Amino acid sequence: MSERNQELLQLAQEEVEQHKETVEADPYRLSYHLMPPVGLLNDPNGFVQWGDTYHIFYQWMPFDTGHGAKFWGHYTTKDFVHYTHEKPALTPSDWFDKNGVYSGSAIVHEGKLHLFYTGNVKDENGNRETYQCLAVSEDGIHFEKKGVVAELPGGYTAHFRDPKVWSHDNRFYMVIGAQSEDEQGKAVLFRSDDLLEWTFLGPIAGSKENGMGSFGYMWECPDLFELDGTDVLIVSPQGLEADGMKYANVYQSGYFTGQLDYDKPYLDHGTFTELDLGFEFYAPQTTVDDKGRRILIGWMGVPDQYEQAHPTVENEWIHCLTLPRQLTWDGKQIIQQPLEELKEMRGPVLLHSSITIENDQKAIRGIQGKAIELNIDLETTGEQFSIELFQYASLSYKDGVMTLSRPHLEDKSKTEFRRTELRSELKNIHMFLDHSTLEIFVNNGEEVFTSRIYPQPEEEHILFTSLGSTTFSVEQWKLSGFEV
Repeated sequence: MSERNQELLQLAQEEVEQHKETVEADPYRLSYHLMPPVGLLNDPNGFVQWGDTYHIFYQWMPFDTGHGAKFWGHYTTKDFVHYTHEKPALTPSDWFDKNGVYSGSAIVHEGKLHLFYTGNVKDENGNRETYQCLAVSEDGIHFEKKGVVAELPGGYTAHFRDPKVWSHDNRFYMVIGAQSEDEQGKAVLFRSDDLLEWTFLGPIAGSKENGMGSFGYMWECPDLFELDGTDVLIVSPQGLEADGMKYANVYQSGYFTGQLDYDKPYLDHGTFTELDLGFEFYAPQTTVDDKGRRILIGWMGVPDQYEQAHPTVENEWIHCLTLPRQLTWDGKQIIQQPLEELKEMRGPVLLHSSITIENDQKAIRGIQGKAIELNIDLETTGEQFSIELFQYASLSYKDGVMTLSRPHLEDKSKTEFRRTELRSELKNIHMFLDHSTLEIFVNNGEEVFTSRIYPQPEEEHILFTSLGSTTFSVEQWKLSGFEV
């Protein structure tokens, strides 16, 4: 371990200790979501199952609530209910990553855990250099950097990052988010036989590729995998203009489906579909586990979207990760559902059956709280049905459109909205609340809204409103937080 690495680990630990009480006293601190011990968290990295343990790394800036020279923070879990916060896996301590150990992925090979990441380097004039790097571990806790394994190919700018590695037909492949020299976002492919020597194969998809028009100036955090016989490319494009209800955030995350020709290489794909319609969701990453499940975790944040307006900044931390979600393919779209293991966090159920509200707003006895799970099954819906959360956020359904609203984080005199037209009639709303997070699964995961919310800390009331007559049942569970 280098002296610089030791120094950075020590400085980060001192920062954690210095602000521990402040972070833990924050009323917006989370009970059951992964968050940083101090500073800024962003993209999930290196999400992988190794043996009976899931590893979840994350981009971490311990010294500030803004972005900078990132570390890889590290959580482990065996069950997605109990977590261990390990020491940081990687620090920006070498010439090839001195300005940030940027995002990447993990793969298990020959009994060792291999981390691939982008090393970010800037010269004295602020010019960016970028390298794809490897670190290896025999125990999943201590990592030895192997240095640069792939350099920038011709025709691309230094915005070239976020390697996702997998195996296919006894060879290894790496997809990277890129920007071409004419400033078009791309997803490009490399191939290797040994994880050490990588050959650049070219773009498989991107803006102005495969017959697609202009579609963003940079594609970040690509992830390519097979789901129920269909190849899926998840990507986070930057530079899309809002289009009706679509693309309402500063940057988006979504997916293309089709078939990847590994030889050409070429992804024959359809249109882009957003994964999440909420205010905060970006840079998701998936893994497949020993049960064959494709599991997704995302960052509950968006870069360059009024990040410093989040009130947790005052308490020396910002952002968190989403709950883990299982992905399935129904032949038309990806379905996202919370993992079965999360049910282990539940306390006793509170059930109210066949409640009817007609032209009224009502509280329902016992339905309240800051760390809860709600499941609402609708039998009939009136002209409009809405749920008001803590006098802060509102979820409403009218004329086939689901709308989530909250006060604007920068200008609280304004209300901001995220909307989508549902693919089918509203039948189910499954909701997770955790002090300052909100994750909503609509119609068993056909649509998802993920957002941060910042109501008054003492406010716990939830109100149900119907124009016309709505009949529904509601289940509530208090959720026990985990200790890390």
